[in-house]
Amino acid sequence: MNAAREGYSTGTCAAAAAKAAVLVLSGRAAPQAADVRLPDGTQARLPVLYARRTPDGRESASAEAAVRKDAGDDPDVTHATTVVARVDWTAGGEILFAAGEGVGTVTRPGLSVPPGEPAINPVPREMIRQAIRDVTDRAVQVTISIPGGRKLAEKTFNPRLGIVGGLSILGTTGRVRPFSHPALQAALKCGVEVAVASGTTCPVLVPGHIGERAAHTHFELRPEQVLAVSNEWGFMLDLVAQAPFTHALALGHPGKLGKLAAAAWDTHSSRSGSAVAVVAKLGATVLGRELPEMPTVEGLFASLPGDERTRLADALATQVRRQIAAFLQAAAGAGPKDAAVVLVNMRGEWLGTNGDLGPWRRRS
Repeated sequence: MNAAREGYSTGTCAAAAAKAAVLVLSGRAAPQAADVRLPDGTQARLPVLYARRTPDGRESASAEAAVRKDAGDDPDVTHATTVVARVDWTAGGEILFAAGEGVGTVTRPGLSVPPGEPAINPVPREMIRQAIRDVTDRAVQVTISIPGGRKLAEKTFNPRLGIVGGLSILGTTGRVRPFSHPALQAALKCGVEVAVASGTTCPVLVPGHIGERAAHTHFELRPEQVLAVSNEWGFMLDLVAQAPFTHALALGHPGKLGKLAAAAWDTHSSRSGSAVAVVAKLGATVLGRELPEMPTVEGLFASLPGDERTRLADALATQVRRQIAAFLQAAAGAGPKDAAVVLVNMRGEWLGTNGDLGPWRRRS
């Protein structure tokens, strides 16, 4: 089997595009490729789609260049996007950054760049600075754009982090390693940091979009109060245990949260068993009879009459809460030692709960 192919981060593409644009702005020939230094000191050469004077700028004042992102074999939403850098001479001696089309702006504290700044992280900023300084010592404003980035950003964590208008320019190594687990965990950690910086004391942990929508349907919450977990429950609960939170709520579908009842803290389908067996076994105990065979947890709950559905959901929420509490207590942090649990179906409708929901204001 061939090894998975690595690619380059959006930050590396932005640096290469900025260098190509500055070369043209400085009166040199448009390059077919641009060499940039990665954070580990190695060099990368990226093909340049185009590098040219901008038609709307004065003859000697503005240029732009573009690089197409190659994320290798990683299922990155930005793979094959075009990263464009426009550069303009400016006064002073600094390199200034601006967000163009499809690049977001930070609106909340807690991230690595302050509110009001374009969502270009510190490592990509330094790479872009180095790439420009390889060509000129003059002051430059660089505007990074990703056509179509606003739409793509809806598939990322950016809206939850308070990054509006588009994507972030990311990268800590300059490379994209396929199926980057550390990258996912870094994004989740950012969510916790934003929540802390915003003064959140009672976060709501959700597996994904179903839980997020249901959380806002059933409770009055600020956006930064809802933390996406994906499948990383062990990782996130460790962060919650160490954060200055007073309470926590886990809210989601029992097909995901039901796995926590069996202390499966990574709920990815390839790394954990189905929750159907967990729920069916509990149902036989709680309801005093065997439950009908169903391929999914959703189908299992839907097969029950309303009173039995609630009894089973409440019992499952109790088991989930017990396991989360044991995890938080073992983590021995300064954060909460317990967590309330709410279970919802695929439509976001309330199934069952356990624990004190007082810290979260219910919608009437």
